[in-house]
Amino acid sequence: MTSPHWDEIRTEEYRRFRFNFPEKTLAGKTVVVAGGTGGLGPATVSLLAREGAQLVVGYRANRARAEELQTAIEENFNRKILLVPGDLARLETKRNYAAAIEELRTPLAGVVIFAGDPARVTFEKLDRDALLASLEANYVGPVLLARELGEVMERSPQGGSIVFLGTMQALSVFPSSLNYAAPKAALVHAAKILAQQWSHVRVNAVAPGATHAGMAAASIQSGKYDTHIDSGAIERFGYPEDVARAVRFFLEPDNYITGQVIVVDGGLSLRRLRG
Repeated sequence: MTSPHWDEIRTEEYRRFRFNFPEKTLAGKTVVVAGGTGGLGPATVSLLAREGAQLVVGYRANRARAEELQTAIEENFNRKILLVPGDLARLETKRNYAAAIEELRTPLAGVVIFAGDPARVTFEKLDRDALLASLEANYVGPVLLARELGEVMERSPQGGSIVFLGTMQALSVFPSSLNYAAPKAALVHAAKILAQQWSHVRVNAVAPGATHAGMAAASIQSGKYDTHIDSGAIERFGYPEDVARAVRFFLEPDNYITGQVIVVDGGLSLRRLRG
């Protein structure tokens, strides 16, 4: 007896070595990129705009930078993006995201959450307020937005995808990163819990390493991380395009992956102790 889940038509195509690799599958669909105007976000926004996605892009406070990105996307890709300001942990901000999605009138297919804070506080100065601020920015806000918009996609026949931005420090132990890495590690774990929670929404995380944009850019520019290349641990530092491609992989509408994390660090977290 043949299983009711067996796809004979597709199997016959495989026998003929005919495979289905659709392109621009996010064109005309809505994707939210929270924190998309910061260091790593614009590359992902650009990649999705090039594909023809309808974009809702969030930022915390720097409206001037957000408007610069908005103008660049319109000039480079002839795409308009809707900007949503505010702290993710605030109810008003989540409502503004929902209103922007409604305005576009196209199915919500994906949510990327870049929002966070580098939480640069030395171990000696670490206190309750610093820990709570980092937890709010790097865990509480992203999880609450994911829950809100994940429920929207779960109710949709098409489902959808959520991608969290973690860090290599969330999976490997680095010194002096307690107040940043621990909330990010919790966020990566939350991705696995949410992936189990929903049936039609895939939830994954991307964990960048030392990249030429975002919180690591100044350290790369100063030469602080040169030893990692000199020792052969990595061949180069990361680019925001590396992160964007990983995010886009998880956003693919027919993706068969959930509850996973991709570390985009060139092997740094594995080989950083060389030499």
